[in-house]
Amino acid sequence: MERVGICGTDMEFFTGEMSYLHDGHARFPMRLGHEWSGTVTALGAGVDPAWLGRRVMGDTMLGDGTCRRCLRGHQHVCEQREEVGIRGGRPGALAEQLAVPATSLHHLPDAVDPVLGALVEPGGNAWRAAQAAGMGAGDRALILGPGTIGLLTAMFARAAGAEVHLLGRTPESLEFARSIGFEHAWTEDQLPDLPYDAVIDASNAAPLPARALDLVEPAGRLVYIGLAGSPSLIDTRRLALKDVTAVGILSASPGLEDTIAAYAAGVVDPRPLVAATVGLDQAGSVLAGTPTTGAGPKVHIDPRLRGTP
Repeated sequence: MERVGICGTDMEFFTGEMSYLHDGHARFPMRLGHEWSGTVTALGAGVDPAWLGRRVMGDTMLGDGTCRRCLRGHQHVCEQREEVGIRGGRPGALAEQLAVPATSLHHLPDAVDPVLGALVEPGGNAWRAAQAAGMGAGDRALILGPGTIGLLTAMFARAAGAEVHLLGRTPESLEFARSIGFEHAWTEDQLPDLPYDAVIDASNAAPLPARALDLVEPAGRLVYIGLAGSPSLIDTRRLALKDVTAVGILSASPGLEDTIAAYAAGVVDPRPLVAATVGLDQAGSVLAGTPTTGAGPKVHIDPRLRGTP
């Protein structure tokens, strides 16, 4: 392992809030970590020797490979899937080494360094959200939640030519968004009364899915990628009467190769999102939410580090 990103899911496991712990899909003890990059150093029986020495990242979602969903290319929604560091007892990447099926690996070209490699998994979610929003030149997108996924989605939407607005709660998060080029960053009371062709909810706030429906233009598109800790309710009558298309995004799986290509080509550069990189000795404090000195929303762990850099 070269880099492992910590996300909100990991922190919910650490605090015991994650729903998988309560519905039987996961249990302690477990090793976290599903956003990662590294180098292949050992192979199992029958694996193509060409993988040895390759720099890679891996898909989080591991389907059973036999069900109808898997056979149709939708292993990320397989009912019996394991999720690396999340579900089904599959150990995650917060260790010096990680064992995964070769079929889950994606090669990283030289232009994608370890930091970018560990940002492919969240980037794949964001790439899919931006694609689902259907943004292009002349369109205006509003993204709810300027965290890692929201900012990555904003980057992909901006790269597609859209005018991007961000809605957040804290001055610090909005100031960071402005610092990386998103000048249209607002609190609820500042949000301009403009037509938004797409609204993407990348928050964990239960009321915001309904607010997104209020804000989107008729015949526009809604994308739901954030997950709240309690049910989010929308009025489907408004959805129909506004003729809105609503899309849910669960996984990065279908977007991993496109995200790697975008990073390699420099279409987006999400490295400024990483506030700090620490060793395994600090994993506990990071998972507990101890603030870092950097301004970005993402913390990376380098399992090779010994002590605090």
